[in-house]
Amino acid sequence: MFVEVNTVEKTLNIQQELTFFNESNDTLTSVTLNDWNNAYANVNTPLARRFSDEFYRGFHLAKEDERGSTKNLTIIDADKLFLSWIRTDENPDIISVKLREKLAPNQKIKLQLTYTAKIPSDAFTKFGYNATGGMNLKTWYLTPARYENHSFTKYSNANLDDIANAVSDIDINLKVPKGFEVTTDLNTAETIEKENHSIYKLSGKNRTNFSLFIEPKSSFYSYRSHDLEVITNVKEDKVGVKKQAYAIDCIVNYVDGLIGKYPFDKIVVSQADYERNPFYGLNQLPSFISPFTDEFTYEIKFLKTYLNAYLKNSLRLDSRKDSWIYDGIQVYAMMKYIDENYPNTKMLGSASTFLLLKSYNLTNLDFNQQYSYFYMLMARKNLDQPLGDPKNSLIKFNEQIASKYRAGLSFRYLDKFLGHDVVTNSIRQFYTENKEKQVYRNDFESILKSNTDKNINWFFNTIIDSREIIDFKFGDVIKTKDSISFSLKNRTGVIVPVPVYGISKGEIVFKKWLDPQVADSVFSFERQNADKIVLNYKNEVPEYNLRNNWKSLKPFFPNNRPIKFVFMKDLEDPYYNQVLYVPTLGYNLYDGLIPGLRLHNKTILDKPFIFDVNPAYSTNAKTLSGSGSVVVNQNYRNSALYNVRYSFSGSYFHYAPDAAYLKINPTVQLRFREKDFRDNKKQLILLRQVFVNREKSKIITDKSTENFSVFNAKYFNTTTEITKHFSFSSDLQLASKFGKMAAEVEYRKLFENNRQISLRFYAGSFLYNKTNSDYFSFALDRPTDYLFDYGYYGRSESSGFFSQQYIVAEGGFKSKLSIPYANQWITTVNGSYTIWNWIEAYGDVGFLKNKSQNEKFVYDSGIRLNLVPDYFEMYLPLYSSNGWEISQGNYNEKIRFVITLSPKILINLFNRKWF
Repeated sequence: MFVEVNTVEKTLNIQQELTFFNESNDTLTSVTLNDWNNAYANVNTPLARRFSDEFYRGFHLAKEDERGSTKNLTIIDADKLFLSWIRTDENPDIISVKLREKLAPNQKIKLQLTYTAKIPSDAFTKFGYNATGGMNLKTWYLTPARYENHSFTKYSNANLDDIANAVSDIDINLKVPKGFEVTTDLNTAETIEKENHSIYKLSGKNRTNFSLFIEPKSSFYSYRSHDLEVITNVKEDKVGVKKQAYAIDCIVNYVDGLIGKYPFDKIVVSQADYERNPFYGLNQLPSFISPFTDEFTYEIKFLKTYLNAYLKNSLRLDSRKDSWIYDGIQVYAMMKYIDENYPNTKMLGSASTFLLLKSYNLTNLDFNQQYSYFYMLMARKNLDQPLGDPKNSLIKFNEQIASKYRAGLSFRYLDKFLGHDVVTNSIRQFYTENKEKQVYRNDFESILKSNTDKNINWFFNTIIDSREIIDFKFGDVIKTKDSISFSLKNRTGVIVPVPVYGISKGEIVFKKWLDPQVADSVFSFERQNADKIVLNYKNEVPEYNLRNNWKSLKPFFPNNRPIKFVFMKDLEDPYYNQVLYVPTLGYNLYDGLIPGLRLHNKTILDKPFIFDVNPAYSTNAKTLSGSGSVVVNQNYRNSALYNVRYSFSGSYFHYAPDAAYLKINPTVQLRFREKDFRDNKKQLILLRQVFVNREKSKIITDKSTENFSVFNAKYFNTTTEITKHFSFSSDLQLASKFGKMAAEVEYRKLFENNRQISLRFYAGSFLYNKTNSDYFSFALDRPTDYLFDYGYYGRSESSGFFSQQYIVAEGGFKSKLSIPYANQWITTVNGSYTIWNWIEAYGDVGFLKNKSQNEKFVYDSGIRLNLVPDYFEMYLPLYSSNGWEISQGNYNEKIRFVITLSPKILINLFNRKWF
């Protein structure tokens, strides 16, 4: 290639000569080229859809010159004849070149390509041009796709670093403007300096990809470790150059010894690559805590990034289909590095020595035990996926964290079971063979099996290719002074080996691997003075539940776990019944400030049984108040119905200055999902009986203060992403004095010009209505909330500031009109459209029907300040059925607002892109 870099226009003008050698046994009529730079061309590419799916709006709203593309492409063959090529709308980053003559096995064809690559901003993926005028270039040129199983591998760019390039020899003349420096892991033959530019002659053999940085001033430093030049700009300002050099040398030697010698002369380890794939756990801790030394932090960051570059650059696997092998080797190597060099380091480093934190399981865990908890976080949510699934099918949290960590755990599990360094030796053998040929998953599997006499089919069938969960517990235990016999209960029926430990006064006295082939297998061992036996004591097996893994051998010992009180939050401790306590502070107009103490057992991992009690004190009413619930979660692993949640909750607060309410709410919730876990479509059925007991109030004089009970059935169907949202819900309510049903449809669309349209349709009708007030009627602008579901701060207010709180429900109007309720039927449409940035115009229209009255047409309009959608908004009425509201008196009382103080709801804004 001859590549001319234009740092002003952010383009690369490329003249490319591509010699394609057909090494397959097939005769080819076309050649497929990867053109991943063109994935940034518009908002309809697979990459753009991936961004939207993960709630990243930056790309969708980017300016045209911030995006990338491949333009003015011409392809000619050796006879100087133009060849036709196509790229489809579905895969605009893949090009198919039609050959004029068939290409037989072991034949070559030479193609001449000319094109311009417009480089995107690095704001989207860390690859592209940056604010300083430099560029971090990856997958920017046209290259043949990997060919296997009689076809080219056609993968679109999904921001996963898994391009399926064929192995190539590369020669590049790179022309850059004067004043720019080039950093790359290709070999640099020479640099020719001209008056206005420099030409770098770069080359590489047997490459599938390479790094290329163009900067006004290079941010990289070069270190040499034996025959390898390590070029890095991984940041850790407090670590000196000598200490960095020492750490790099240790890591290079460690990886060479564990896996094999890197096949190239240079490797680039960049801060951008680390930021794309940070060490989750280490990077989430606030800098002011600093539980790890600066040297340790630098070492772990560099180790992770080095391993990623080392494996991606040298292994010739299909990175999308076989990502578990890359991830497994990387995390396995990191775990062994910690075991060998920092065996006593805890998950939170020096924080484990703080007196106030010593009782927390979170601080007492060994550093390597965190991997298991990150995987378990998804397993307990019933969101884990098979390790062998393609990388582009994984939920973001699995792709970035949980599946990576479980792959490493699985390698360690197999290594502990087989012993004799079988896994380490197999990795080294596989890496060595990779240098000679294109490798596949089957090659890795064959090497592992050839290096042991044990049957390890379970490892691939269960651990890699399924999402079956593992859970063992002890059955009957018979003990004597010298021996132990016990049955092993397999709670999930998954047949895999599991270790049992004998513990005496906290020390391991024996360890045996059990290989249960039948249900409730019985085992016998010499006791060796053990006072406790524990399954999976060192957490070698990625087990779903560790809370049922031990039995005391002491006489008269109660086997239930002791209670442990913990402040705020903690990780699950399998040896205790944890009760977490948290001070709380709530507020509403009638109770005033509501200080309380929340007692619950919600650790970071989901549990099948949860209790949550929050007794509190109402400072205004001078009475006790509060809420509480018990929940039973039941997960279904292999069906569209994946979770059933049974709950029983209650709350006691004031709904008026002189009156309280008690709400009791037994509920069954059924959650459904698509076969594709990444699909943002979610369905839910909610069945509940709501019992409400309201004290009589002298201030609230409607006639509906009697106790009542309502059966409520709801259905939700939602598909949402950053560029569009669609939801449908239905609501059925049946009580002794009324029955009603309603439906709601919401649609939201974000356009490329950063303008958004939102539409909502609501319709409701009474099936029967024997009430004598509007307390249960459909509301046009402010529901009475008789089921006490909404977070009103002053629910009974009819005037003043608190009456202006707006919650999108029922009619959804913002203006307060002369007919606020409908006791027969209602239908409304709410809409808004962006004027500029977070300023929108809104309008509502509707019909409502009351008994003995004609239906009434109503409308309103105004300005919506959409500061944080659904969480902080303001509505300024302009014109409605009341006339020009802006010119009427007391306009400040007509303004409506949305304020949500719940941290849980705000956290969901962050969570949605991960789960």
